[in-house]
Amino acid sequence: MGAMQNLSRRAFIIGSAAVAGGVAFGPCSNAEQAAPVANGNPLAAGLGSNSATFNPWVEISPEKITLIAQHADIGQGVGSVQPILIAEEMDLDPGQFEVRFAGPSPAYFNTGFADEFAPFLAADQSPAAEAARAAVLQNLRKSGLQMTGGSSTIPDTYEKLRIAGAVARETLKVAAADRAGVALADVRTQSGHVILPNGTKIPYVALAADAAKIAPVLDVKPRDPSTWRLVGKPMTRLDIKSKVMGELKFGIDLKMDGMMYASVKLNPNKGQPLKSYDARKAQAMPGVKKILEIKNGVAVVATNSWYAMKAVAAIDCEWAPSTYPAEQADHWKVLESSFKPEFLGKEWRKIGDVETGLKAGTLVEAEYRAPYLAHAPLEPLNGIGIVTDTGMEIWVGHQSPQFVQSVAATAIGIKPEQVTFHNQWTGGSFGHRLEYENVRVLAEIANQMRGTPIKLVFSREEDFIQDIPRQISIARHRGAVDKGKIVAADLQLASTAPLKGLLERSGIPSKDPDAQLASGLWNVYYDIPNFRATTFEAQGLSPCTTWRSVGASTAGFFTESFIDELLHAAGVDPLKGRIEMCAVPHYRKLLETLAEMSDWKGPLGNGKGRGVAFVEAFGTPTAEVVEVTATDRGIRIDKVWIAVDVGKVVDPVNFENQVQGGVVWGLGHAINCELTYAKGGVQQTNYHHHEAMRIYQCPVIEVRGLENDPKVRGVGEPPVPPAAPALANAIFAATGKRIREMPFNKFIDFV
Repeated sequence: MGAMQNLSRRAFIIGSAAVAGGVAFGPCSNAEQAAPVANGNPLAAGLGSNSATFNPWVEISPEKITLIAQHADIGQGVGSVQPILIAEEMDLDPGQFEVRFAGPSPAYFNTGFADEFAPFLAADQSPAAEAARAAVLQNLRKSGLQMTGGSSTIPDTYEKLRIAGAVARETLKVAAADRAGVALADVRTQSGHVILPNGTKIPYVALAADAAKIAPVLDVKPRDPSTWRLVGKPMTRLDIKSKVMGELKFGIDLKMDGMMYASVKLNPNKGQPLKSYDARKAQAMPGVKKILEIKNGVAVVATNSWYAMKAVAAIDCEWAPSTYPAEQADHWKVLESSFKPEFLGKEWRKIGDVETGLKAGTLVEAEYRAPYLAHAPLEPLNGIGIVTDTGMEIWVGHQSPQFVQSVAATAIGIKPEQVTFHNQWTGGSFGHRLEYENVRVLAEIANQMRGTPIKLVFSREEDFIQDIPRQISIARHRGAVDKGKIVAADLQLASTAPLKGLLERSGIPSKDPDAQLASGLWNVYYDIPNFRATTFEAQGLSPCTTWRSVGASTAGFFTESFIDELLHAAGVDPLKGRIEMCAVPHYRKLLETLAEMSDWKGPLGNGKGRGVAFVEAFGTPTAEVVEVTATDRGIRIDKVWIAVDVGKVVDPVNFENQVQGGVVWGLGHAINCELTYAKGGVQQTNYHHHEAMRIYQCPVIEVRGLENDPKVRGVGEPPVPPAAPALANAIFAATGKRIREMPFNKFIDFV
C-alpha cells in the first residue's frame, strides 16, 4: 500500500485496539497543535494572494472565511460542530464562513484514538494509564493517522479546534492593531470583525493580507465555557436546512461535464475472482458504451446509472467459489469449534481465582449468539474518478483519506501522492465507509476509461452483497452467585476479528489479538472478586469489519444479558444490584441518575417489564432502561430512558439526536436484522430483508447527558450496545423468557 505501510503499526496495536475516543496531548502544547508547525499546514500550499492561514483549520481570503472540518461527515454532525468550535473562539456567527472538508494530511492526525489504543480501562486515570496514553499519542503523531471512527470526532477536536480559533482571533487582532496604530489591548472582536477603540469595525476578510505577513500568535488560551455563545447551547446544525431543502450535495449527487456512469457486478463470494462472463445481452441494451472486466467482476459504462445497472444485471457470470463456508449453518459450526487454545485471542483481564470462585456458589451458564449484520446506509457506495497520465482525482465520501489514496494508487499502479482526494458529504456509514470496495473498483474502471470522468454507483443489491459485515459471535459465559452476590464470572467469546480484517485490507496486517472483540467484555466495572474475560478468533469465515460500536455491539449484549441472569439467580434487583456493584464513582452516579429518571421501583407486573443495561464503549459510559408490554400481538416497546456521561455536552441538540438514533439503531438491529450466507453469498439484498425499526415501533426516548467524566467523550456509537441487552432483559421481566440470540424476532413476536 505504498506510503501507508510506513504508518506506525504501533499506533494501531499498542496494548489495545480499535478506533476510539479520549483526549491527551502529551508533551506538545495545544497551541503547537493549532500552529502550522504541527505536521505542516496543508492549507499553505494552495493559498491565494492576500490570503492568510494560521493553522490547518482556518483560511481567510479577501472574499471569504473558510473553516476546515477535519473528520468525515457521515451524518454525525462533523460539518457543523467542528466549525462551530472554531467559530466560538473566532467570534464568528453562523453564515459568516464556509465549511470545507480536510484533504489527506498528517496535520489532521487523530489524537482521539489515544485512550482506546492504550491497554488500560477507560475509567483508569492513574499516572501509569495516562503515561501509556501519552506514548500512544506520540505514535499517532508520528504516524499522521487521519481517520474518522470510534466516536472520536469530539474527543479529537474539542481542544485543538478551539485553540485554532483562538490563534486566528488573536492574530487578526494584532493585524488590526498594527494597521490602525493602536494598542493591542484596546481592540476586541465581535461577529467576524475586529473593533477598534473608536468603534470602527474591520471585517476579518479585510485583514487577510495584513495577517498573512505576521506570525500566528500561539500564546493563547481557549475561552472559559461560561462565556460561550454557541458551544454547549441548543442550536440548529449548520447543515440541517440545506439537507431538508434538498440543497446539500452528497457524493451521489455530484455531476461533471462529460461524465459517464458505471455499475458493477462483483463476485458474491467475497474477495474471489471472476472465472468467465457472457455480456452479449448487455451489449445490445440502451445507453451501453463499454463493458469492462475488472479484478473481481464486470462493469458497465453507460450514459446514465439506470442503463448501467440494468445492463450489468443482464451479464451472466461464472464465479470462483468462496474460501469460507458456503452455507450459514457451517459458519456457526466453525464458531462453535473455536473455543480452543489454538484460536486464543487473549485473556484480556483476570481477577482472583476464577475456577475456585465458580465452585463457591450456585453455577449459572449461558450461551449467546449474534449474527453478521450489514451497514446498509441510505446512500449506497458511489464515487467519481478520473485517471490521466499524471494520476487520479477521486471524489468520494470516506473515513480514511490517506488510505483512499493508497488503495486507489495500488489498484492502478501509481504512487499515493498521485491521487488527489476530495471528501464528500455522506448519507450514512456506520463503518461501511472505512472499507474500500467502491474505491478500488472505481480506480480500475477509470483507469480503463482514461480522460473520462466516471461516476460509479452501486445498486442497493450490490451494496448489500459486497458489504463486509459486522462480526459474527458466540459467547459462552459461566458465573456463580452466593448469598446474594456475584462471586465469579468467566466470560468467553469466539468471533471473527473486525479490526484485524480492516487493517489487513488497509495494507497493515496485524498478528496481535483483536482488542475490539474485548470491547464490552473486559471493560466491566462491577466489583466481582473472581473475573476473567477471554476472546477466541475464529478462522476461515466471512471477512468482517467495523460496524457502529464494533465489538461492543455483540459483547455488550452478551455481558449485560449474563450479568442480568446472575443477578436474577442471586435474587437481587437488576438496577439496584448494578449500582451496588459499580466500582467507579461517576459510573455509579450515572446508574443512580438512570434510576431517578425512570423512577425505578422494581417489577411492574401485569405483562409489563423493565430491563437495564450498562456498557462503556470508546470511553463513554452509557446506561439504559427499556420498558415493554407483552400484548396479544407481541412485545411493544413503550419507553426508553438513557443516560450518557460525555464529560462535556458540546452540542445539546445533536447530542440528543445522536443518542436517540443510537437507541433506535441498537433496538432495530436486535429485533430484526441478520445476514446469512447461502452458496457463498449473502441472502439479504435490500431493506425488506434487513429491516430497521419502524416508526410505529419506536418508543419515547428520554435522554440525559452527564458531565462528570474527567475527559470529553464521544457519543456516536456508545448508545448502541446497551439497547439489545436492556430490551432482552425487559422481555424476560415481562414474560419470563430469556432471549440469548439476535435477531430477537426469531424467538418472539413484536408489535
